[in-house]
Amino acid sequence: MVLMVDGLSAVFGALADPTRRAILQRLADGDAQVSDLAAPFKISQPAISKHLKVLENAGLITRNRVATARLSHLEPDKLKEASEYMERYKKFWGASFDKLDGALAAFQRHTTQKGPGHDV
Repeated sequence: MVLMVDGLSAVFGALADPTRRAILQRLADGDAQVSDLAAPFKISQPAISKHLKVLENAGLITRNRVATARLSHLEPDKLKEASEYMERYKKFWGASFDKLDGALAAFQRHTTQKGPGHDV
């Protein structure tokens, strides 16, 4: 279990940066070279390479050579793991909000039954 949490920490750390999220979004359309990934940003290719290294260390992308090009490739399985992790908490919050809705409805019924002018 510790390895999974460490892996998730790396994934969530990588996803914390908007540039890296934009890179992943671009890679969802297909493999790309560093120059292609750097084009929409006002940062240098070395800076993009650093972002790619973070994504690679988190397991979100792989990088390989095809002839003279070095391509980055999205690895969606790590995103799936993160999504499954978050899904557990989505269910928790959904249940918590359902309980809150029930408590609010009971409170409203109680105050309506007392009528106006009574303390709550």
